[in-house]
Amino acid sequence: MSTTAPTGPLLGAHVDQTDPIAEAAARGTTLVQMFLGDPQSYKGPVVEYPGGAEALRAAAQESGVQVVVHAPYIVNVATTNNRIRIPSRKLLQQHVDAAAEIGAIGVVVHGGHVNKTDDPAKGFDNWRKAIEATDLKVPVWIENTAGGDHAMARRLDRIAGVWEAVSKAEGFEQVGFCLDTCHAHAGGIDLGDVVEQVKALTGRIDLVHCNDSRDEFDSGADRHANVGAGAIGADVLADVLRAAGAPVVLETPGGAAEHLADFEALRARL
Repeated sequence: MSTTAPTGPLLGAHVDQTDPIAEAAARGTTLVQMFLGDPQSYKGPVVEYPGGAEALRAAAQESGVQVVVHAPYIVNVATTNNRIRIPSRKLLQQHVDAAAEIGAIGVVVHGGHVNKTDDPAKGFDNWRKAIEATDLKVPVWIENTAGGDHAMARRLDRIAGVWEAVSKAEGFEQVGFCLDTCHAHAGGIDLGDVVEQVKALTGRIDLVHCNDSRDEFDSGADRHANVGAGAIGADVLADVLRAAGAPVVLETPGGAAEHLADFEALRARL
């Protein structure tokens, strides 16, 4: 299988979890992201691929496809609410374990949030504790999020707080950062220098979620659009990818045809 482009970053997409290898082939890429099970459930990961985790690992190796696992949206290891934080830690560990079983290259997890009356520092320290409590068999990449005044990874100052805390954790060498362009735009971070700003705080960007935004800057709304069809625009998105120099996953609407069109819109500018 050929890669998506001879030059520039590797472009991939978020795909259905039933057969990510076939989905990769349909998009002419060797990078896909998927859920393992229901992204809104605490029930734990499920490998839907025929033959299970071992078969998926073998198929990915044979085809040269790199798989990224996206943790469930409900994971919130930052919160002070024990009824959410403790199950979230368990769920994160389960997904890390399952990701390792299928040979995934990393697990993306949202930054989460604290309650309205909480000191954000509690959320930062809960992130540190979560990293120390998790057996990171594969890297975990913390993703910036779009909305919420009490989010841990919407604004740059909160991202700085999370990073300062997790950098003190045992296991920190397995922690990375996933930059989502829609989330940054909707969260009020200027995309003109977002890569420079994030790297100044974290020292790294391991993956880019390249999504246009249906909503305006600092709207707090997490609604993705296809490349060039939103408020960000294809030129700005391409600039971010060029600066980041990291693998790229599109989480844009549609299936293979729409993703291929998005790839081409980006490649024409890279």
